Amino acid sequence: MPLLVLTGCQWGDEGKGKVVDVLAGSADLVARYQGGNNAGHTVVIGGKKYVLHLIPSGILHEDVNCLIGNGVVIDPEVLIEEIKALEDSGISVDGRLFISQNAHLILPYHRLMDKTMERLRGKGKIGTTGRGIGYAYGDKIIRQGVRALDMLDKERFAQKVRIAMDFYTPIFEKVFAEPCPGADDMIDRIFPLSDQLREMIVDGVTLVNQYLEEGRRILAEGAQGMMLDIDFGTYPYVTSSNPSPGGVCTGLGVGPQFISGVLGIAKAYTTRVGSGPFPTELVDNAGEQLRKIGEEYGATTGRPRRCGWFDAVVMRRSLQISGARDLAITKLDVLDSFETLKICTAYRYKGKMVGLFPSGLEDSSDVEPIYETLPGWGEKTSGIQTYEELPSGARAYLERIEELLGVRIVIISVGPERADTIIRCPTFWS
Repeated sequence: MPLLVLTGCQWGDEGKGKVVDVLAGSADLVARYQGGNNAGHTVVIGGKKYVLHLIPSGILHEDVNCLIGNGVVIDPEVLIEEIKALEDSGISVDGRLFISQNAHLILPYHRLMDKTMERLRGKGKIGTTGRGIGYAYGDKIIRQGVRALDMLDKERFAQKVRIAMDFYTPIFEKVFAEPCPGADDMIDRIFPLSDQLREMIVDGVTLVNQYLEEGRRILAEGAQGMMLDIDFGTYPYVTSSNPSPGGVCTGLGVGPQFISGVLGIAKAYTTRVGSGPFPTELVDNAGEQLRKIGEEYGATTGRPRRCGWFDAVVMRRSLQISGARDLAITKLDVLDSFETLKICTAYRYKGKMVGLFPSGLEDSSDVEPIYETLPGWGEKTSGIQTYEELPSGARAYLERIEELLGVRIVIISVGPERADTIIRCPTFWS
């Protein structure tokens, strides 16, 4: 009953979409277990770029089925746009894309609330994408959410929307002095979309467990990264769900005993979008070089990503929480032109040397990163197919990461294309 979890080990944007795409060819089902359309997975196949926000990356393999799990919050308008974009590119989702009936919906008032609150926070803003993700999860927790299964019955859908609007309308009108869409307008706008989604809405828990009972391979795809986890990340500068492997059990409805492996994913350097601590951030030419070569702009928002050196302190905390012992390293090729490279091996924090990212850290100025300098390799790595063909400097860099983290690097990405991938250990499904 192989269920392999892929989880990001930094602040998201680690290249999970590409790694999922690479491994999905040997999977039967790819299931997304958390997050919303605040995440973007970019996959390049044959020079053609596909950007996915809600649909699992496995959809690009015609024989693979995909599930948007109950732990995901879904904007139905965005999902339909994404389906159309795929179909316009020749990718059919018919009979292959399923939506868990218990997944909660992002509705227009969630987006409005998100943007309004970020504006009011001013300099203290969190740096959300404004997609309404946190407020959809909030409604889920306070038990006034609207779920996918509610779209199967107009009367039920309308009742749930009206209850939510009784809560939101006074807030917008009397607290924020903001115009708020009326409940009838919202019902008339959103419910007709059910015609396009109805056949996809299923009992996701039963679907996943049937695959497990039949011994078929499931790839559990997360969004964001461990350092954005609502419980373990750099709170409050985090996402609203659990990208950690624990999110798989609650986000898909499977028992923990069915998780057969966890594959962590990290860039060969570090990036972050939005506010929050980032100890190895580079605000010099090296940081700009990483951003330019790596094309470090958000797939969902287009925002420039903050860039910095590889941070082993962050990674140790992520690996501690996730339990991952295998690692995929992406974007190694971005470092090809650097004469020297740095790896952060520890922090000086409150007068002590620490090797794990401190819980509760909200300001990078509170820590001093301790670096180890390694020589670059000055050779092109893109197109290389085996580990042995990599320049000796690149191998030394990767092996130092393995040594510092106590992991084995089993996948190395040396370019955006599906083919630009070195597989060192193919036994992921054991």
